[in-house]
Amino acid sequence: MLNDPVFKGNPSLYVFLPMYYTVWCDAVLTPTEITTIHDLLEKQSWLTKEEKDFLYAQLDPGSPPAPEELKNWLEEIHKVANQSSADSKMGLAEMGLQLAKLHGANNRIPASAKKSLLEMEATLGVISGEATFSYNAAERKTITGQQATKASFDVARMAALLDGHQAELIGRVKTVISDPVFNYPEDVRLEEYRELTLKWCKLLADQGFGAQAYPEAFGGKDDMEGYFTIMEAISYRDLSMVIKFGVQFGLFGMSIYFLGTEKHHKKYLNKTGTLELPGCFAMTETGHGSNVKGILTTATYNHQDDTFTIHTPDEIARKEYIGNAALHGQMATVFAKLILKGKDYGVNAFLVPIRDEEGKTMKGVTIKDCGPKMGLNGVDNGVIYFNKVTIPKENMLDRFASVDEAGQFTSPIASDNRRFFTMLGTLVGGRIGIPRSANSASKSGLAIAIKYADQRRQFGPDHAPEVPILNYRTHQRRLMPLLATVYAQHFALQYLTQRFLNRTEDQMQEIEALAAGLKAFTTWNTTHTLQECREACGGKGYLAENRISALKNDTDVYTTFEGDNTVLMQLVAKSRLTEFKHEFSNINLFGILNYVASQAKTSLTELNPLVIRKTDENHLMDPEFHLSAFQYRERDILTSAARRLKKHLDSGMDSFDAFNQTQYHLVNVGHAFVERVVLEQFMAQVERTEDAQNKTILKKLCALFALSQIEKNKGWYLEHGYMEGVKTKAIRKLINKLCWEVRQDAVPLVEAFAIPDSCLAAPIALN
Repeated sequence: MLNDPVFKGNPSLYVFLPMYYTVWCDAVLTPTEITTIHDLLEKQSWLTKEEKDFLYAQLDPGSPPAPEELKNWLEEIHKVANQSSADSKMGLAEMGLQLAKLHGANNRIPASAKKSLLEMEATLGVISGEATFSYNAAERKTITGQQATKASFDVARMAALLDGHQAELIGRVKTVISDPVFNYPEDVRLEEYRELTLKWCKLLADQGFGAQAYPEAFGGKDDMEGYFTIMEAISYRDLSMVIKFGVQFGLFGMSIYFLGTEKHHKKYLNKTGTLELPGCFAMTETGHGSNVKGILTTATYNHQDDTFTIHTPDEIARKEYIGNAALHGQMATVFAKLILKGKDYGVNAFLVPIRDEEGKTMKGVTIKDCGPKMGLNGVDNGVIYFNKVTIPKENMLDRFASVDEAGQFTSPIASDNRRFFTMLGTLVGGRIGIPRSANSASKSGLAIAIKYADQRRQFGPDHAPEVPILNYRTHQRRLMPLLATVYAQHFALQYLTQRFLNRTEDQMQEIEALAAGLKAFTTWNTTHTLQECREACGGKGYLAENRISALKNDTDVYTTFEGDNTVLMQLVAKSRLTEFKHEFSNINLFGILNYVASQAKTSLTELNPLVIRKTDENHLMDPEFHLSAFQYRERDILTSAARRLKKHLDSGMDSFDAFNQTQYHLVNVGHAFVERVVLEQFMAQVERTEDAQNKTILKKLCALFALSQIEKNKGWYLEHGYMEGVKTKAIRKLINKLCWEVRQDAVPLVEAFAIPDSCLAAPIALN
């Protein structure tokens, strides 16, 4: 083109060069583009027919310019493009005019030509001014490219805030698990991994960590909070180790401690805490998981010799998925129906030897290996059958029920139901340890993904360095709300722990519901968070060396053990409905009228047309608005569920069917309750934080958590008239803004978790 006689004969034709280069540089010239340029060329009366025919010929899709020719065109364009700057942007039309002038074009180009060229730019969809960046070789500076990590707070002080008064113990645990002996195995076989996991747990026991919660008289420190702290801290290491630790010292040991009496404590707790006596917790059966009350294993009392016969009546009564059972367990806490003189006295717990010290299976006990699993393969899960296994009477864990010397059933709790739930309530600690472990796994995943995203560069503007992927809005949107959520859960789980430690009997139902709800909420979030982290790291996240795959696989089962999450949320809902009913049963007619009046008043305030459309940032960032929105949703869903249940029951429907009909609604009751509690505890932490810098970033994270939850439930808020579309749109915009602001603190925020490099271990997070 540049060497053609027609082009050389008229330098004014250079005015079309930037336009022609632009339409050809993507290698495809569409029919619409050809027609557009052809029509505009027809209007140029200052061009001769020969020049028009020449320019038409350059638009032939069958004869595109050669690559070398396109490079020559670009060199010409650079002669004028490099003279522009971000402050004086030139479009294609202006570049063409400057280029024609550079080559000595006469005054033949009329003023109308520029208008035609601008029209051509617009028709082709070219953004005027972007050409400056596309063709200017000078480095381009953008807001996106300039965003970078810059802590607005002191990381050490934030770490201290997170650890609280458990900092010394956390530091000690992290030091121990950072030892090379705990390094992750590579290409290890199943058998080797299981033995290594046992070795790790023994090393932790040697440090006194296993017995932390047991009384001092039995080798412990009488420190239940410390036990939960240890579970959370070792979760930064190998999760098979965590679960085997939890089975041995938590489920097995705590069942002896909480369900047994002093004779059991003296005989077994010390050996349990040192791992001299490896044990199991045999509750789940093939046919019964969540419905513990329906288990079929029997424990028949034999008065003539003061023994119990433990028996598996059929295949679905076998104890399944029992940790420590396949290889190492020597004794199991077995949950079975107590049969006394032919009568069923409900579920009780018994200590049953399953192996001797040499590892030989005891008479009448059959154990099968569950084999490889999706994750947690360092834990030796097994299936246990009991064929009329005899145990002494003293092996009944008899804190809440026993058989006296006359062979009569006795219990300090008369009600079978109350006794059963009291017994299970003492074991609620498992539903505290698991979510704390899950949240640690989420922290590890986010630390890997965020640190990688801060250094991994992809794309960027022309003639400028590539941009860290953490600078991209979509990447921020993926990770920043999740970061806010793990902080929120951290404080909520600390609150739950304190409620459990300082519990009174009349608070147990509420605490059990809270533990169930937070376990479900946190473990579901872990599953979602780790999947997002994996995808955010691309192919690197898929590599085993970067650990997200192990975290994903190992925590996947967290959503179903210690209670299936969906079932747990129904448990939460039933508890809330009981409290709802109790609230009304304890107030008189005037009290009920006042309650209804206050509800109506609140609704009138919150559903005010001005409020539901209010979009200013001060309002949307107001914690009072956040909490009111959460409380309104929880209250409305709860009352709606109560009305639905009452309607079904009033119509004569069986109560079982009524609950089944409203199950979906009940799960939402659970979600709304837990979300409100988590927000309240995050807000409480913000209020009591004294360090100004910590307070500022935590306040921002709290707002991001609250608004993200509101956005997640925006359909509900819109359906119920609590907000209008203009408000939910404003919330979406504000979340984007908060994600952008939190980005600069994202790396410091995950560094505040203080996860040892040896535990994080992912190369992409350590470069």
